[in-house]
Amino acid sequence: MSFVSDLRVVLEGRDFRRLFGTRLVSQFSDGIFQFAVTGFAFFSPEKSTSAAEIATGLAVLFLPYSILGPFVGVFIDRWSRRQILVIAPLVRGALLLLTAALLVTGAPDALFYAAALAVLGVNRFFLAALGASLPHVVPAERLLVANAVTPTSGTVLTFLGAGLGFLLHALFGGDHRGTAVLMVTSGLIFGLSALIARTMERQLLGPAYDPGMPQTREALRNVLSGLADGARHLVHHRAAAAALGAMATHRFMYGMCTAMLMMLSRYYFADSAENALAAVSLVVATSGVGYFVAILVTPWATERFGIETWIPIMLVSAGLLTFALCVPFQQWGFAVGGFVLGVAGQSIKICADTSVQRDVEDAYLGRAFSIYDMLFNGTYVLAAALAATLLPANGRSLTVLVIITAGYVGGAVLYRMITPRRPGGRASATVAAQQTVKPHSGV
Repeated sequence: MSFVSDLRVVLEGRDFRRLFGTRLVSQFSDGIFQFAVTGFAFFSPEKSTSAAEIATGLAVLFLPYSILGPFVGVFIDRWSRRQILVIAPLVRGALLLLTAALLVTGAPDALFYAAALAVLGVNRFFLAALGASLPHVVPAERLLVANAVTPTSGTVLTFLGAGLGFLLHALFGGDHRGTAVLMVTSGLIFGLSALIARTMERQLLGPAYDPGMPQTREALRNVLSGLADGARHLVHHRAAAAALGAMATHRFMYGMCTAMLMMLSRYYFADSAENALAAVSLVVATSGVGYFVAILVTPWATERFGIETWIPIMLVSAGLLTFALCVPFQQWGFAVGGFVLGVAGQSIKICADTSVQRDVEDAYLGRAFSIYDMLFNGTYVLAAALAATLLPANGRSLTVLVIITAGYVGGAVLYRMITPRRPGGRASATVAAQQTVKPHSGV
């Protein structure tokens, strides 16, 4: 089935439409917020930006997902999920208003980052509650389809929200007051998701009462031991472990690419912070196009070649094409490179999702995907931190570009060395690759 026909099928359910609307509104708001943080951290006309500050900004955006991710399930399984969807937007809205006030009053940047981290922490609970609520609003036979279309649609709205953020940035300016406007707008729009969530019955989304469930404190202690068990289980499932390694390889190299692009746009390609932000926005747009091309291409490619072949093809293509396009250090090359990495990165992610879902035993699946989330975001931040130590002041570094290319190619070789060949891989990949996002998470 196509994406449009899949979406039409699941939209037949009234409760699904309400949950779906909650997601779309919240992720549209999140696009505005992410654009605001990016503009403030990296492209504020009021200050210069170093590679270390770029790494800090990326940590603010992504570390809450890595640190909080394994623990949020403890609370999602004990608190009313419908109430989380109602209350979290109100808390986040209040935090965004506080963040806007900090900007307008000229508070230290550290307070801004702390408030932004709190916003993202609340958002992590919200997204996890959305993911856990989905099985309660769609029949079991439609759950696979719902898992495929809902986060993809949410990503579309995130891109659109970032586009609105860009327009508001152009209208109100990129100074602290302009960023404050974006924060207020994001908070007000996010609040609308609470109104949509209120239309659902309080008990609709679970969780069901379980008298045998461990106490919260005991459950939190069990998280770390559970992660260790999940890691040991993955070690003995080579295909899934290799796919996670391929995904982590891409995210690490992509993080280095991001840091380089930020520095080049700010100090090499453009002559002002405004032009630098426009340059980065162009690359984000081309990456988004690549993302959706991957959604269309990957099911066909995995049917034809198999996951075990398509992943290294994508890794090698990402490395070699990135080097060829970016080594002239021209803005157009990085824009096209953004498209290439969008296709490759999303293709690898789809394949990694499928490999984990296919090869990991169900009892370990939640823990495996917790490790997945930690790798997905943690490697990205670590790469930016490494790039901060290697990049010169203007971001133009052939050394870093060579490291990126070698990392992609080396990751492909290592993947093929670790992963076993699967005689029936093409057939199984065809069905699973239709699932363009992992069903455990709202990320």
